[in-house]
Amino acid sequence: MAFVDERDVVILGSGPAGLTAALYAARANLRPLVLKGIDAGGQLMLTTEVENYPGFPNAILGPELMERMEKQAARFEAELLHQEATRVDLTSSAFRIWSGDEEWTARAVIVATGAKARMLGLDSERRLLGHGVSTCATCDGFFFRGQELLVVGGGDSALEEALFLTRFATKVTVVHRRDSLRASKIMQERAFAHDKIEFAWDSVVEEILGDGQVAGARLRNVRTAEARDIAAGGIFVAIGHTPNTSLFEGQLEMSNGYLVVQEPTTRTSVEGVFAAGDVVDFIYRQAITAAGMGCQAAIDAERFLESRGR
Repeated sequence: MAFVDERDVVILGSGPAGLTAALYAARANLRPLVLKGIDAGGQLMLTTEVENYPGFPNAILGPELMERMEKQAARFEAELLHQEATRVDLTSSAFRIWSGDEEWTARAVIVATGAKARMLGLDSERRLLGHGVSTCATCDGFFFRGQELLVVGGGDSALEEALFLTRFATKVTVVHRRDSLRASKIMQERAFAHDKIEFAWDSVVEEILGDGQVAGARLRNVRTAEARDIAAGGIFVAIGHTPNTSLFEGQLEMSNGYLVVQEPTTRTSVEGVFAAGDVVDFIYRQAITAAGMGCQAAIDAERFLESRGR
């Protein structure tokens, strides 16, 4: 019979939510185990400079910020493993978590598996990610002052990004594969009325241009097949996010793929299971809000365990 390691708290994920939860749980003497996952560090690992995280007036690189958070959690004896949970069973009070052949039981679980920004799937996009290609205007827009920018997408999030970017850009072109937008009426009206926003209808990005830094994009018209190059200092991909929740299907309540929590707490539909960060939050999606939720989840877990006589 395989050895099963028993824990008070197991935390799944190692972005700002997971690592902040680990820090608080460790300081509460709960000896948390963190399964960091394959994409350890979350979306900040794809970010170059972070200027909007409090306490870093001169900015900090995304990966460096995550490294510091990890060291801080480890200092208080959180155990961090570079492994991904491959299966969970949340049906009994001793929650079971597997990573390959290894198995743990937990009295409480904190889910902080995050979300992935949907990408266009281009080699040039991957190459220039963090060098002019971004998935977050509120994170990176400030770096593009005085430049012409592209936003790819046609939903509310794309138009929100475009409107936000008009604060910095000289012009924002929204590239959309159809001739009408999916966005809400009010967002459309705002975008159409803005003198800095233009639209490239019936168009897809075929290639992102630039050597080491974005210089523009090659657009192809899906109706005429005609290609044209458009200059831009940055490209913001806003075609949605996919929360990393497939592991919990049929076990935790979800809405549009995101875990549902009983606000203002981080409690999920299963008592003893808590969730924090982008796996829950489809509105703000910031490192600071994820960290705040991670703190909440750890406190919620600690109180839950206390109520159970831990």
